Amino acid sequence: MTRLLRILPPALLTLLLGGGAAWADILIATAGPMTGPSAAFGEQMRRGAQAAVDDINATGGLKGERLALQVGDDGCDPRKAVDVATSFVSAGVKFVAGHFCSGSSIPAAKVYETAGIVEISPTSSNPKFTDDGGWNVARVCARDDAQGVIAGKYIAAHFAGKRIALASDKSPASQALAAKLRQTLAGAGESLSFDEIYQAGGKDYTALAQKLSDGLADVVYFSANYPEAAMVIKAMRGLGSAAQFIGEDSLVTDEFWTIAKDNGEGTLMTFAPDPLTFDSAKDVVQHFTDAGFNPEGATLYAYAAVQAYVQAAEATGGTDSHRIAAWLRAGNRVKTVLGEISLDAKGDVKEPKFAWFRWSQGHYGEAPDVQ
Repeated sequence: MTRLLRILPPALLTLLLGGGAAWADILIATAGPMTGPSAAFGEQMRRGAQAAVDDINATGGLKGERLALQVGDDGCDPRKAVDVATSFVSAGVKFVAGHFCSGSSIPAAKVYETAGIVEISPTSSNPKFTDDGGWNVARVCARDDAQGVIAGKYIAAHFAGKRIALASDKSPASQALAAKLRQTLAGAGESLSFDEIYQAGGKDYTALAQKLSDGLADVVYFSANYPEAAMVIKAMRGLGSAAQFIGEDSLVTDEFWTIAKDNGEGTLMTFAPDPLTFDSAKDVVQHFTDAGFNPEGATLYAYAAVQAYVQAAEATGGTDSHRIAAWLRAGNRVKTVLGEISLDAKGDVKEPKFAWFRWSQGHYGEAPDVQ
């Protein structure tokens, strides 16, 4: 009976198994915060991965075998993530499109590495995920510190010979980004006139703003979260500084303007371009829209992670995780809803795409004039 089921076409197989049932030859999974305050992101992950599974199955599956999706709820908690990973291993999962939070992906990756499972995260951007990861990790989103390269090139081109200031907090992500900025500026022959590492979580950053203002900075790059950035720019403007303020993607939130108010006018920040506008995602976006769901956030990234795995599996002739991971890390290009991408030897996206955004009159939007 098993042999017969394997050779039947998917459509006939579904009918024989009772309409909605499906013969699952290859079990894959996704994991994220399916409940709790960040559940919206988990739902995006689930919908994106499931849509990819459905679309791949509709066109013949993976080398004639159908995919089935298992979903895990880690609540963005590292301990829960390990439990979820362990359950996936027990279930026989071959691949994980996850997790959502870096804090979950990093410990879960160790479980998958031991079990021989490939993990491609749609959204985990902390450099440690791949820097400290095993042979089995990859991602389809950009690393946090890649923004330091983009910003460094812009500053070097537009503020050559000017007073360049950098402020960063003590978090690993902030320091990784700041290091890339320093490296990029140095490579362009530019140096920092001010480089301050401060403690995040404070309520008053007047002293930091005073240092930046006293240093007569022409441009300030802020590698940290929006609350501190908003407080610093507000204080700097009050001290008369007209320095160009540049930040990373944490400033792409209405809360930044709520704190900074008009002082935030003209602030620039890097952020991933909206994949909803990509030609490569047009048909998939339309299917989601027709179903009454807006595929924002992690949705298309989860879809792309499944696409990358399936194309690697097809190219290597099966579900051998070591071969799949090696193929992806060899720089082979895969076609996804995010466009055609390739990965480096660590599993990071080569030449990640970023767009410049600008705050103006209480709103932020892409700034095509910034190059």
